[in-house]
Amino acid sequence: MLALFRIVVGLLFACHGAATLFNVLGGPKGGGVPSVGEWPSWWAAAIQLVGGALVAVGLGTRWAALIASGSMAYAYFVVHAPKDLWPMLNGGEASAMFCWAFLLIAFTGPGAWAVDQLFTRSRSTASTPETVPA
Repeated sequence: MLALFRIVVGLLFACHGAATLFNVLGGPKGGGVPSVGEWPSWWAAAIQLVGGALVAVGLGTRWAALIASGSMAYAYFVVHAPKDLWPMLNGGEASAMFCWAFLLIAFTGPGAWAVDQLFTRSRSTASTPETVPA
Protein backbone atom coordinates (compact mmCIF):
# COMPACT_ATOMS: atom_id res chain seq x y z
CA MET A 1 0.00 0.00 0.00
CA LEU A 2 2.89 2.35 0.80
CA ALA A 3 4.35 1.75 -2.67
CA LEU A 4 1.04 2.61 -4.35
CA PHE A 5 0.76 5.76 -2.22
CA ARG A 6 4.32 6.77 -3.17
CA ILE A 7 3.76 6.11 -6.88
CA VAL A 8 0.47 8.04 -7.06
CA VAL A 9 1.74 11.02 -5.06
CA GLY A 10 4.96 11.13 -7.10
CA LEU A 11 3.13 10.95 -10.43
CA LEU A 12 0.66 13.67 -9.47
CA PHE A 13 3.51 15.91 -8.34
CA ALA A 14 5.50 15.26 -11.53
CA CYS A 15 2.43 16.03 -13.65
CA HIS A 16 2.00 19.34 -11.85
CA GLY A 17 5.63 20.24 -12.63
CA ALA A 18 5.30 19.15 -16.27
CA ALA A 19 2.14 21.24 -16.66
CA THR A 20 3.94 24.33 -15.38
CA LEU A 21 7.17 23.85 -17.31
CA PHE A 22 5.82 22.63 -20.65
CA ASN A 23 2.23 23.94 -20.79
CA VAL A 24 0.78 20.42 -21.00
CA LEU A 25 -1.95 18.62 -19.03
CA GLY A 26 -4.03 21.77 -18.72
CA GLY A 27 -1.09 24.14 -18.48
CA PRO A 28 0.21 26.15 -15.55
CA LYS A 29 -2.27 27.54 -13.07
CA GLY A 30 -2.38 31.30 -12.71
CA GLY A 31 -0.38 32.33 -15.75
CA GLY A 32 2.05 31.41 -18.45
CA VAL A 33 5.05 29.14 -18.50
CA PRO A 34 7.88 30.60 -16.40
CA SER A 35 11.17 31.56 -18.05
CA VAL A 36 14.08 29.19 -17.45
CA GLY A 37 15.60 29.92 -14.05
CA GLU A 38 12.82 32.31 -12.99
CA TRP A 39 12.52 32.43 -9.20
CA PRO A 40 10.57 30.80 -7.65
CA SER A 41 8.13 29.41 -10.23
CA TRP A 42 10.57 27.69 -12.60
CA TRP A 43 12.56 26.19 -9.72
CA ALA A 44 9.40 24.99 -7.98
CA ALA A 45 8.18 23.33 -11.18
CA ALA A 46 11.58 21.70 -11.74
CA ILE A 47 11.51 20.30 -8.20
CA GLN A 48 7.97 19.07 -8.83
CA LEU A 49 8.88 17.35 -12.10
CA VAL A 50 12.18 15.79 -11.05
CA GLY A 51 11.27 15.14 -7.42
CA GLY A 52 7.92 13.65 -8.33
CA ALA A 53 9.49 11.36 -10.93
CA LEU A 54 12.19 10.21 -8.50
CA VAL A 55 9.62 9.50 -5.79
CA ALA A 56 7.34 7.70 -8.27
CA VAL A 57 10.06 5.29 -9.38
CA GLY A 58 11.55 5.08 -5.91
CA LEU A 59 15.04 6.38 -6.63
CA GLY A 60 16.65 8.48 -3.90
CA THR A 61 13.18 8.45 -2.43
CA ARG A 62 13.82 9.79 1.06
CA TRP A 63 15.92 12.75 -0.13
CA ALA A 64 13.64 13.56 -3.06
CA ALA A 65 10.58 13.41 -0.80
CA LEU A 66 12.24 15.61 1.82
CA ILE A 67 13.12 18.26 -0.78
CA ALA A 68 9.62 18.05 -2.29
CA SER A 69 8.08 18.41 1.17
CA GLY A 70 10.23 21.44 1.90
CA SER A 71 9.32 23.08 -1.38
CA MET A 72 5.63 22.65 -0.61
CA ALA A 73 6.09 24.05 2.90
CA TYR A 74 7.80 27.06 1.32
CA ALA A 75 4.94 27.42 -1.18
CA TYR A 76 2.36 27.25 1.58
CA PHE A 77 3.97 29.76 3.92
CA VAL A 78 5.24 32.22 1.30
CA VAL A 79 2.46 32.11 -1.30
CA HIS A 80 -0.70 30.97 0.50
CA ALA A 81 -0.45 31.74 4.22
CA PRO A 82 -0.12 35.54 3.79
CA LYS A 83 -3.64 35.52 2.29
CA ASP A 84 -5.14 33.59 5.22
CA LEU A 85 -3.97 30.93 7.67
CA TRP A 86 -6.50 28.26 6.71
CA PRO A 87 -5.85 26.20 3.56
CA MET A 88 -9.49 26.25 2.48
CA LEU A 89 -9.45 30.05 2.50
CA ASN A 90 -6.01 30.67 0.96
CA GLY A 91 -5.99 28.06 -1.86
CA GLY A 92 -3.15 26.12 -0.31
CA GLU A 93 -4.80 22.72 0.15
CA ALA A 94 -2.64 21.03 -2.50
CA SER A 95 0.55 22.53 -1.06
CA ALA A 96 -0.34 21.40 2.45
CA MET A 97 -1.34 17.90 1.37
CA PHE A 98 1.77 17.39 -0.79
CA CYS A 99 3.96 18.73 2.03
CA TRP A 100 2.63 16.21 4.56
CA ALA A 101 2.45 13.34 2.05
CA PHE A 102 6.09 13.77 1.07
CA LEU A 103 7.16 14.15 4.68
CA LEU A 104 5.49 10.82 5.41
CA ILE A 105 7.31 9.20 2.47
CA ALA A 106 10.62 10.72 3.62
CA PHE A 107 10.22 9.09 7.03
CA THR A 108 8.68 5.75 6.03
CA GLY A 109 10.81 5.12 2.95
CA PRO A 110 9.77 3.94 -0.49
CA GLY A 111 8.10 0.65 0.36
CA ALA A 112 8.05 -2.13 -2.22
CA TRP A 113 8.54 -1.75 -5.98
CA ALA A 114 11.23 0.92 -5.65
CA VAL A 115 14.53 1.23 -7.48
CA ASP A 116 16.05 1.97 -4.06
CA GLN A 117 15.21 -1.62 -3.05
CA LEU A 118 17.52 -2.96 -5.75
CA PHE A 119 20.46 -1.15 -4.17
CA THR A 120 19.65 -2.17 -0.60
CA ARG A 121 19.21 -5.81 -1.61
CA SER A 122 22.52 -5.94 -3.48
CA ARG A 123 24.28 -4.19 -0.60
CA SER A 124 22.82 -6.57 2.01
CA THR A 125 23.67 -9.66 -0.05
CA ALA A 126 27.20 -8.42 -0.69
CA SER A 127 27.82 -7.85 3.03
CA THR A 128 26.40 -11.22 4.11
CA PRO A 129 29.23 -13.68 4.67
CA GLU A 130 28.92 -17.03 3.00
CA THR A 131 28.55 -20.01 5.26
CA VAL A 132 30.80 -22.95 4.66
CA PRO A 133 29.37 -26.38 5.51
CA ALA A 134 31.32 -28.21 8.20
